[in-house]
Amino acid sequence: LPSVQGALEAAVQATCGVPTRVHGSGRTDAGVHATGQVAHCDIAKDFRPDKLRDALNAHLRPNPVAVLEAEIVSDTFEARFSARKRHYRYRIVNRRSNLALEVGRVWRVPQRLDSDAMHAAAQRLIGRHDFTTFRDTECQAKSPEKTLDQLDVVRDGDAVTIVTSARS
Repeated sequence: LPSVQGALEAAVQATCGVPTRVHGSGRTDAGVHATGQVAHCDIAKDFRPDKLRDALNAHLRPNPVAVLEAEIVSDTFEARFSARKRHYRYRIVNRRSNLALEVGRVWRVPQRLDSDAMHAAAQRLIGRHDFTTFRDTECQAKSPEKTLDQLDVVRDGDAVTIVTSARS
C-alpha cells in the first residue's frame, strides 16, 4: 500500500491532471492510524469543496484513506504551521489473550498495567518543557520548547487509553 501522502497525491493528480504535493499537518509512522489529519495542497482548478472531496475519494479507492472535508483556505494557510493544537490517542489492550479485531490498531501488553500510577506520573509531564533531546537533527520547529496541555491515562476494562493534547 502507498503512504497516505502518496495515495492523496495520486488522487489529486488523477483529479486535477498534474502532479501536486500534499502537505500534512503532521506525520505518522508506518502502522499508525491518523484520524482528523489536516492537509493542504495548491490546485489551479476551481472546484466546489464538496465536489473536490467526492472526486478525491473516488480516486482513493481501494486505499484505506478518506477525505472527510475539503474547503478553500487563504493562500497563507499551511497545514503543518497553521495548526494550533494537536491531539493524540494511544490505545493499549491490557490482557493476556491475543488480539483479534484490533490487530494493527492497538498495542497489546499482557502484564497488568497500573493505569492509576501511569496517570499520576503523566501529570508531571504537563506544562512547558525543552525537548531538545528528542529533536531530529533536521527539525524545522522554531523552538525545542513545547507545551503539553493534557496527558491522561484512562482504563476501561482491559482497554487503557492515553490521551494527549499539545499546543503546536
